[in-house]
Amino acid sequence: MRFVHVNDAACRMQGRTREELLALGPGGVLGASRAELECVYDAMIASGVPAEPAEMLRTRRDGSQVWVELRRHAQASGEGWTIVTMVRDITEQRGRDEKLRRFRTAMDVSGDGIVLIDRASMRYIDVNQTLCELTGRTREELIGTTPMEIFNADRATLERDYDAIIADSNSPASKAVGEYRHKNGLVIPVETRRRPLHTDQGWVIVGTARDITERKAAEDRIIYLNRVYAVLSGINTLIVRVQDRDELFREACRVAVESGGFRLAWIGIADRESMKLVPVASFGDDVGLVPALESDLALDEGAMVRSTLAVRAIREKAPAISNDTQSDPKVALGGKHVEARIRSMAMLPLIVSGEAVGVLGLYAGEIEFFHAEEMKLLTELAGDIAFAIDHIAKRERLEYLAYYDVLTGLANRSLFLERVSQYMRSAARGGHKLAVFLIDLERFKNINDSLGRPAGDALLGQVADWLTAGGGDASLVARVGADHFAVVMPKVGGDGDVTRFLENRIESFREHQFSLNDASFRIAIKVGVALFPEDGAEADTLLRNAEAALKKAKARGERYLFYKQKMTATGAGKLTLENKLRLALDNEEYVLHYQPKIDLQTGRMTSAEALIRWNDPATGLVPPGHFIPILEETGLIHDVGRWALRKAIADYLRWKAAGLPAVRIAVNVSPLQLRDRGFVAEVGQSVGIDPLAPGGLELEITESLIMEDVKHSIASLQAIRDMKVTIAIDDFGTGFSSLSYLAKLPVDTLKIDRSFVVDMTSGPNGLSLVSTIINLAHSLKLKVVAEGVETEEQSRLLRLLGCNEMQGYLFSKPVPAADFEAKFLVSSPAGEPEKGK
Repeated sequence: MRFVHVNDAACRMQGRTREELLALGPGGVLGASRAELECVYDAMIASGVPAEPAEMLRTRRDGSQVWVELRRHAQASGEGWTIVTMVRDITEQRGRDEKLRRFRTAMDVSGDGIVLIDRASMRYIDVNQTLCELTGRTREELIGTTPMEIFNADRATLERDYDAIIADSNSPASKAVGEYRHKNGLVIPVETRRRPLHTDQGWVIVGTARDITERKAAEDRIIYLNRVYAVLSGINTLIVRVQDRDELFREACRVAVESGGFRLAWIGIADRESMKLVPVASFGDDVGLVPALESDLALDEGAMVRSTLAVRAIREKAPAISNDTQSDPKVALGGKHVEARIRSMAMLPLIVSGEAVGVLGLYAGEIEFFHAEEMKLLTELAGDIAFAIDHIAKRERLEYLAYYDVLTGLANRSLFLERVSQYMRSAARGGHKLAVFLIDLERFKNINDSLGRPAGDALLGQVADWLTAGGGDASLVARVGADHFAVVMPKVGGDGDVTRFLENRIESFREHQFSLNDASFRIAIKVGVALFPEDGAEADTLLRNAEAALKKAKARGERYLFYKQKMTATGAGKLTLENKLRLALDNEEYVLHYQPKIDLQTGRMTSAEALIRWNDPATGLVPPGHFIPILEETGLIHDVGRWALRKAIADYLRWKAAGLPAVRIAVNVSPLQLRDRGFVAEVGQSVGIDPLAPGGLELEITESLIMEDVKHSIASLQAIRDMKVTIAIDDFGTGFSSLSYLAKLPVDTLKIDRSFVVDMTSGPNGLSLVSTIINLAHSLKLKVVAEGVETEEQSRLLRLLGCNEMQGYLFSKPVPAADFEAKFLVSSPAGEPEKGK
């Protein structure tokens, strides 16, 4: 059990001399007992088989440790058995193996796929578990294969890349994006990093591969969203700039394709009359699809079973989407979409005022393009386009209203004047005359009031049709007022031509039958005429002068009149008077005069009538007939009448507060005031200032005014009487009251018109008529007041007929408030007014 020989390598490996090793023997060197060694050696000798290689950690003489590999076999000799032991230092190899083991462990726990590629053979020499999972293959399947089998790249490209990496081995690992082919055929996007490693066997490429499927999907979504943002921005810019609807549609489709990268964009508008969704604009490489779409966009109920996404979007007023057009059964024209490489599509309804007026169609070449983020932006986009459609429609409507009459479709005053100006320039160049006619429909207000507003509107429409049909050109006709039409005759030879034309047209119009409420009506017209150049050099001057001629024709009862200079002078005077009347209210120039009413039996003053007077600083008191009609015509009677009502109440309350024998004051109500729907409220506000006010007020309303709208009058008068204000019918007998209506009217007093009082003394018929009126009033329990009593004979007869009160110059003319107060309230005992003229 001793060494018989050791070589120099063994001495170096052990760090001992040959003599020391020979002295130690196998047991000392190997650290084993003799019995253990004998057992091993005997087994080797008995089997004749070399012992398995063994690795041992040994400590050298200097204390360092070394790994050795022992290989032993038994060898027979003449002297017996010799155990030949070969010892090899494997310390460095063990170190490399340990590093490889640790490397393998690290590889397998890494979330990235790791490969070792032998550059010489271009084959995998090692892979980790992550790469196996990434490719769907086992380690055994991968070892020995080439990168080209799973990486989408050819050999020449990879070799060129690897050589570049090796040549620049000191640089950081190179990074690239590529694709792996999974065993099941899927393509997986990966991000790779590669660096070179030099080994004893040559250069090895160490590569890592990270699955970036989710990141790539997120990046794709960002790209998609950026495309949609680009479309949204481009179309919003377009909306600000474009004012034409057709241009908006065309440009919106173009922006969607050029900025958004869509393969096709189109806009369809729902035609509710034909029940079709009609494409009106498109852009893209596949616009040939649009004609094919039209036949499949029917909106009628029968099309429900084959409704396309576009029709569904219209019907449901919600986006309709397909993210895989090739396999989606809801998509029509699937084959054409495949040919056009369209993989996703979205139909976005364009909703205006809650109604889907159209649809925006967007087609993408990517599958699964339209998701929540994109649809949120695209829905906003569709809303912006719908807003633009609404805005343009309203602007067009406003422009239409600025130049056209909505009811008749004719030009309005503004457009008519523009057209007349153009014709005037032509007439000036041609040296001929031009005529402007202003036409008024007679009895139009009666038709409107009796048959209703719809009938009046229908008549205006029929008149417009008649005028345009007769003139042959709608641009020559306009509606310039409620019942006024204007016509221009661009070229006339002389006044005789105009006269013949007018007489023929007026007669033809009078004979024409207009159909209203299933009945036929004949309407008369009156016309004012102005000629260019003698009656005006401007279009508005001509029309204004034609209006002056029309007013004069109506006043005279003429069918038509040509303008004359003095007509405008009269109008100018009226305008000056109107301005003065407006200022009179601000300058407190209006005053009230009071005329007493006397009880015919007792002679006592019972009440008074307030009468408006205008105290013009320049001319003094102006007769009522000179300014009251202007107040009515201009509508100033509303303000002046309101002032008179409040002034009368204020005087009454002032007299009451002073302890004077104040009497009820009657105030006249104009037709405009009673027709005003707010008049009853005005009366309520006026008497609401004091509990005593209603007892001091009476309203006088003419009989003809009440009968214009009996139902409205009854309701208004009843509301006023409920305030404790009394009502008198003024000028009774001059209207056309029926007994049935008279009995229903909520009134307190009838005032006999002055004309009947005058006729009363001229014969028995006049006296009989007044007697009948008085008896009728008394049968209805109404008080009777006679107006315009100027003689003792009239007073005596009225007293005999049982008339209750009188009013007129026999007792007193209307006097200013101060005089009335001094003469009838202060100087006389209560209820005993002083008689005077």
